[in-house]
Amino acid sequence: MEHAKAISCPLANHFQFSSKQSPSSDEEREEMDKVPHALAVGSLLYAMVSTRPNIAHVVGVVSQFLSNPGREYWTAMKYILRYFCGTSRLCLYFGSSEPMLFGYTDADMAGDVDSIKFTSGYLLIFAGEAMSWQSRLQKCVALFTTEAKFIATTKICKELLWMKKFLNKLRLQQEKYQLFCYSQSAIHLRKNVSFHLRSKYINVRYHWIRNILETKQLPLEKIHT
Repeated sequence: MEHAKAISCPLANHFQFSSKQSPSSDEEREEMDKVPHALAVGSLLYAMVSTRPNIAHVVGVVSQFLSNPGREYWTAMKYILRYFCGTSRLCLYFGSSEPMLFGYTDADMAGDVDSIKFTSGYLLIFAGEAMSWQSRLQKCVALFTTEAKFIATTKICKELLWMKKFLNKLRLQQEKYQLFCYSQSAIHLRKNVSFHLRSKYINVRYHWIRNILETKQLPLEKIHT
């Protein structure tokens, strides 16, 4: 991949993965055994955890069928490596702005074809750079996007509160710790005390964030996608 054509996006939208794409015959399995797919995923995982939060989602996608990957997964892996060819000089550089902590959260639209589950993602920014990040498949199946955003925001709220306490121990305090979400309906659901007919079945533990907002520990604001 050293001389491959560089691209600016880690994974294109036309990639759709399913367990049906896994090898079903001995010939296909023998062919994929010659491909270092697991080794490449392990290398990407190391980079993602260390300094490359921008590939957190795509690494999670290509590692779902790590035990029995198909040819489509290896094609996607080479696509990610092409992205690395064009962005190998990018890095995290701290100290470029004021030491302020804030976060962004989002969820995709039923990205997992097999389970029809949404993927939650969040990013915490400190001093102008990424401090903490995660992209993970949700444990339950959301019936509509508002519920998926609701679950995703609860995840980052817990992480943001932990980071807030950690910074306070370092005697770094700020006036407010902002949290951004582009789903207006999800924001209204968190601020509205009354349950909507479509949201009253949501697990109680995800409504924990309402107490956080009512006590004004974190402000939740809308940001354009």
